[in-house]
Amino acid sequence: MQNSVAYSRFAKGAARFCGRPRTFVLAMAVVLLWLVTGPLFDFSNTWQLVINTGTTIITFLMVFLIQNTQNRDTEAIQVKLDELIRATQGAHNALLDLEELEEESLDAFKQRYQMLAAGARASLSAGEQDTGTPEP
Repeated sequence: MQNSVAYSRFAKGAARFCGRPRTFVLAMAVVLLWLVTGPLFDFSNTWQLVINTGTTIITFLMVFLIQNTQNRDTEAIQVKLDELIRATQGAHNALLDLEELEEESLDAFKQRYQMLAAGARASLSAGEQDTGTPEP
């Protein structure tokens, strides 16, 4: 648990740092420095290997930081949506925590809401309103 908290703090800080314009400018400066040094090293294989290795390592590590950030953001959004469903009178509480369902159950819910949307569009085309609760 302690490692998870430490990683989460590190990932948040690193994502915040890497997403800033100054960090982008720093990365561009490194690339420009590498380009300028090309003639000094006769554009050798070692010179090329330095930038290739560096960018590969950074990209590899950033994938994990980005995934952590995306997971955290997605979970926060899902909790907020669950709270909106829970607090809305007439909302279907069966939709809470929907993202945890198996594919077949999720598809059944999706199909139900696609049918409701199709009915609402048909009503709209007929000049009726598409608001309200479709349940009797």
